[in-house]
Amino acid sequence: MLRTNIGRLRIVGFLEGISYLVLLGICMPLKYIGDIPESTFFVGMVHGILFIIYCVLVVVVMVKYKWSLMKTFWALLASVLPFGTFVADVRIFRQQKS
Repeated sequence: MLRTNIGRLRIVGFLEGISYLVLLGICMPLKYIGDIPESTFFVGMVHGILFIIYCVLVVVVMVKYKWSLMKTFWALLASVLPFGTFVADVRIFRQQKS
C-alpha cells in the first residue's frame, strides 16, 4: 500500500481523519469544558502536519493520475469536513487504479 502515491494518500487520509476527529471530539471539549488547553497543542500540531501532507499528496496524485479539477476539489474539500477523508477514501481513492 505504501508503494504507490494513491496508497500513501489513503493512509495519510485515514490518519488525518482520525486526528481531526480526536481534535474536535476530545481535545476541544477538554480545552473549553475541562479548561485543559494543552491537549489541543500537541494533537493540533500533528493534525496540521498530516493536513499539509494530505494536501500535497492530493496534488501529487492529481498530476500523476490526471485527475480532473472537480475530483481534486472534492478530495481537498474532504480534508476540512469531519469524516470527509473516510468518504473520499471510499468514493475517490479506492476507485483509482494504482
